Amino acid sequence: MSAPDSTSPFPDRPRTALVTGASSGIGEEFARRLAQRGHALVLVARRAQLLEEVAFDLRESYGTPVEVLVADLGTPEGLASVTERLAMDGTGGLEPIDLLVNNAGRGDGGVFAEQEPDEIDAMLDLNVRAVLQLTRAVLPVQIARRAAGETRRLGVVNVASMAGEIPANPGGSVYGAGKKFVTMWSESVAAEVRKKGVHVTVVLPGFVRTDMTREVQAQGMPQFAFVHKEHIVREALTAWSAGRAAVIPGARYKTADGILRLLPRPLVRAVARRLA
Repeated sequence: MSAPDSTSPFPDRPRTALVTGASSGIGEEFARRLAQRGHALVLVARRAQLLEEVAFDLRESYGTPVEVLVADLGTPEGLASVTERLAMDGTGGLEPIDLLVNNAGRGDGGVFAEQEPDEIDAMLDLNVRAVLQLTRAVLPVQIARRAAGETRRLGVVNVASMAGEIPANPGGSVYGAGKKFVTMWSESVAAEVRKKGVHVTVVLPGFVRTDMTREVQAQGMPQFAFVHKEHIVREALTAWSAGRAAVIPGARYKTADGILRLLPRPLVRAVARRLA
């Protein structure tokens, strides 16, 4: 474990991070990377057994203090239990959260007119509403801690997607639009809280090998399209530590983003119609 932060008013207390969707994929990698850095962890996911296995491995491998919070963030009850934890300021016995990683999400695809309304609502509840409410729960506590003299780096990392940067996205309209919302909202919130000493960073991954992208992999997506989750998490935490509002992991996706911004939108829409 890394040495305690001697600049904090509480030098013997490890930094504490809460990671959602921590039972697999990018969320599990965030938890592992933060454990390596000496953070205490609060791990959130709906799959209890997988979450407990991750927590056990991190405790054994790094000596990391780990709280396990089983919750389905797509439900009011699950969301309430996590917002309650994020709103704790350290006076009730549990440590306040120094870093919130909003990673949990779902990527249901399909033609919009054929998607079930309940599935659309469920995806927006998890990908958008939960991210907003969890961030809203933790930011006031972090701002108050900074105002009271806390010197630790405090803030939020939100996981969006490059899917939100495609102007016309057949088969991914709801998912892409939700992720675009998270990106634009995160950048605005980052500007609001920066002068208060709190940092918000949004990370926009491309394709990555996770449970959520297994169907895409089966469709023969070329190897070069995928970025390793380790690389995504490393770039995300580096950007957050540097106070950057947004980061696109991987040179190929940075290039693609630049090209998309230069292309005329009518041309992009015309290409999308051919692919639909």
